[in-house]
Formats: sequence, structure tokens, C-alpha cells
Amino acid sequence: MAGLPASVERVRSALADRGGHVDIRQFDKSTRTADDAAATIGCPVGAIAKSLVFRSGASAMPVLAIVSGTNKADVEKLALLAADLINGEAVERADADFVRSNTGYAIGGVPPVGHAGSLPTVIDEDLLAFATIWAAAGAPNAVFALKPQQLIDWTGGIVGNIALI
Repeated sequence: MAGLPASVERVRSALADRGGHVDIRQFDKSTRTADDAAATIGCPVGAIAKSLVFRSGASAMPVLAIVSGTNKADVEKLALLAADLINGEAVERADADFVRSNTGYAIGGVPPVGHAGSLPTVIDEDLLAFATIWAAAGAPNAVFALKPQQLIDWTGGIVGNIALI
């Protein structure tokens, strides 16, 4: 795909490395928020796979939560599901600098793959209700479609209930 920004090209390359030949779509409108993305794409908000980065306690390890667009992540549920990966530490929402330094992407365009380093990943089980989901592709106006099983396979994520009730 010629003319992609470097951040989107990194996502395309990471997907290709995983055997995923997906169509990355760029829009003139923002897809930065789940509501924006759903309106721009024309899909349910719940089918948007938000990549949210959290920071574990003392060790400051990054944790990626991929959450359905209609949900907010419950930090306690997330910490429990990721406990083996983050030494049982609590988690908190990461700031923009932490997100960029650990993923290589700015908030609003963080993809589920292609990060600066390896990220323990937890996937919201509510995403499995959709035949097709949409994820950020490295920029606040770029997305790609995938199947929930591809998300699990490509990220190695743990699936569970991380929705805040």
C-alpha cells in the first residue's frame, strides 16, 4: 500500500508477519474514538476494538486491554486476568507518554499489534459476539477489519470479562 504514514505501515507489516493480509482503510474523518470510528465505518460501536494501555504498579509494565467500543475497562478485573503476566500488581490507566514509549503509537491510533515491544494483552470477551470487529491501524484515521479469532491469534491475548459494570 503506497503512501501510508510510517505508523500505519508498521501495523501493515506486523499484520503481514502474522499472515494477516487485511485492507487498512484511511478516512478523512477521525476514527480516534469508538463512537467516531463506528460512525465513520458504519458499524455498531461494540464492534470497535479499542486498544487501551495500562501501567502495572511497581514494575511499571505495560498491559494492553482490547475492549469493545461500548465498554470501559475495569482495572480490577484486568489486573486479575493479567495477574500471572504482571506479577499480581494492580494496574492504572497509562498517560500519553507511557503509551507512546511502550507501543510506538499515540493514543487514538494504538493498534492491537506492531508495538515497540511485547505487551501482555487481555481481550474483552464482548468482542467475540461480533463476526467482524474493527481496530485502529496506527493513526487516528486508519482502521482495519478482522475476525475476533484473528485478534486472539495475532495478539496471544487472554480473553475474559474486563468490562466495567
